[in-house]
Amino acid sequence: MDNIKLVPARMLERKNRFVALVEVNGEEKLAHIPNSGRMKELLFPGARVILREASGKGRKTPYELLFAFQEGMPVAINSQLPNRIMSEAIKRGEIQELAGYEKVKREAAWGHSRFDLLLSNGEKPDCLVEIKSVNLVKDRTAFFPDAPTTRGRRHLEDLGQAAQEGFRTAAFFLVMREDADRVCPNDSMDPEFGQALRWAVAQGMEVMARTCRLRGFKVEVGEPIPVILNL
Repeated sequence: MDNIKLVPARMLERKNRFVALVEVNGEEKLAHIPNSGRMKELLFPGARVILREASGKGRKTPYELLFAFQEGMPVAINSQLPNRIMSEAIKRGEIQELAGYEKVKREAAWGHSRFDLLLSNGEKPDCLVEIKSVNLVKDRTAFFPDAPTTRGRRHLEDLGQAAQEGFRTAAFFLVMREDADRVCPNDSMDPEFGQALRWAVAQGMEVMARTCRLRGFKVEVGEPIPVILNL
């Protein structure tokens, strides 16, 4: 993000899942929200946010919302960012949990799902990886999801089935902030997701999690943290 012009703004209203009304230098503007999650604890009227100027044919919004703040802590909200930074980190050998793979393919279909990554090297079983972008943190515990997700549950069911058939599979929870010590399924929000997660682990699916480092609004994969299946 070194070459991206970042613009401070104030949240006024979330008009729908993907559009926010923000205040930039005293003027009301529209900004695209690249995340369909609820994020009520982040995107409320008056919240401090960081935008980037966005242009392109057919765009209806002059800005894209990249960061929000919770108690002064910046949180990256672009749900497309985790796949890119995880893919790059795996290729550089920075993710010890997923080391030893020569090829990293984005968007791999299996069963009823399309997964974020397919890792392979020809010498061991391929590894299907689904990356979950986590924004919600309470008392240093990160929770996923922040809204019911049928698609997310289906991902876990297919990963569990693939594990039964000999694939290495993993659900990787990437917390898009620095203030989390652990990740848990948000059973109070979506108990079926939690059930599917625990079932898939019982079939052999691995679970992994890391926080992110934010340095000058540059987002990097950070340190490993544990996934707690049952609080």
